[in-house]
Amino acid sequence: MNNLVKLNNGLEMPVIGLGVFQVEDGQVVIDSVKAAIRNGYRSIDTAAIYQNEEGVGQGIREALEENGLKREDLFITSKVWNADLGYQSTIDAFELSLKKLGLDYLDLYLIHWPVEGKYVESWKALETLYKNGKVKAIGMSNFQIHHLKEVMANAEIMPMINQVELHPMLSQVELREFLKANSIQVEAWAPLMQGQLFENETLLQIANKHNKSIAQVVLRWHLQNGVVIIPKSIKEHRIQENANIFDFELTEEDMNQINSLNQNHRVGPDPDNFDF
Repeated sequence: MNNLVKLNNGLEMPVIGLGVFQVEDGQVVIDSVKAAIRNGYRSIDTAAIYQNEEGVGQGIREALEENGLKREDLFITSKVWNADLGYQSTIDAFELSLKKLGLDYLDLYLIHWPVEGKYVESWKALETLYKNGKVKAIGMSNFQIHHLKEVMANAEIMPMINQVELHPMLSQVELREFLKANSIQVEAWAPLMQGQLFENETLLQIANKHNKSIAQVVLRWHLQNGVVIIPKSIKEHRIQENANIFDFELTEEDMNQINSLNQNHRVGPDPDNFDF
């Protein structure tokens, strides 16, 4: 499970982590964070808007103690919400997230959505946090190519990550090529399309061939495409299953079949047209 990818600043990041979007704060999120870490996950991805940073922090503290791990063994991500974009408000939001998580630094901090007219200022705030050693890597979420270009034109420090909706029905080829050309790591949220792929015939055939589940096949497809993934689950057996993807390989034919499923279909909001 210690499969890592190196970001453009030299920092290593696990290729698979636990996402906690829509996971209730309190015992539910504490238990899923602990189950993930107990089963070898070393990366946890949350956000201010998920309103579960306290529970994530509690889960981290308990898991470190129970598994004999150190804070440095984990890779923790959070994100600044739209209402807090702007220079000083981003710095304040970061400090609040840190306090809720009970941590003294983050491994990765992201601008959650590209709110027009605000994200460039927020990027300057992320650069400040990065230079001050408060966060080890900085990036964005849900940024399209034109958003990224605007940030990069004004940036002192290049983004290290762009976390976007990405799955076989929305394969984001053009965006992925742009990120690769600019040494920005792509990370997928909703890598399993929030469960909407589990009836797909093509995926079922490939899964049966490899004696794996559809989820495992799709997550493996991401890895072979060089994508970092944060599948979300609160069930321990699913958390284990999602990580059990390093003992098989998809063939070129499998990869092409999965690539051909793309329909540019989103389950989340369109980054060029959202109103929150």
